[in-house]
Amino acid sequence: VQLQASGGGLVQPGGSLRLSCVASGSIVRINVMGWYRQVPGKQRELVATVTESGSTNYADSVKDRFAVSRDNAKNTVFLQMNSLKPEDTAVYFCYYHAYSNVHWGQGTQVTVSS
Repeated sequence: VQLQASGGGLVQPGGSLRLSCVASGSIVRINVMGWYRQVPGKQRELVATVTESGSTNYADSVKDRFAVSRDNAKNTVFLQMNSLKPEDTAVYFCYYHAYSNVHWGQGTQVTVSS
C-alpha cells in the first residue's frame, strides 16, 4: 500500500487547512485510515482516525477543531483542520491499518505561525 499526502503549508493562528491522502495498491476493504503527527524530539502522536464504516477517533487536543473523513470509493482520507494553533505545528503523516499491516505516508509539514 502506498500513501500520498498533500495539503500542508503555512497558516496563521486561527486559520484552516485541509489535508488529503490517497491510498493505492493492495487496499483491503476493512481498514482504518487517518493521521498522526510528529515534532522533532517527540514521539509520533495520534491526531484522528476513521474506519471504513465511518467511526472516528480523535486526540483530545484536536477535538472540536479537526474533522477526519474519507471517501471509500477513492481510497482517500481527509483532515479538515480549523482554529489552528501554533502547537499544531508538526509533520503530519497519513496512516493506513488493515489487520496486522500498517503503512505510513511520507509526511506533510503544517506550520502555524504569524
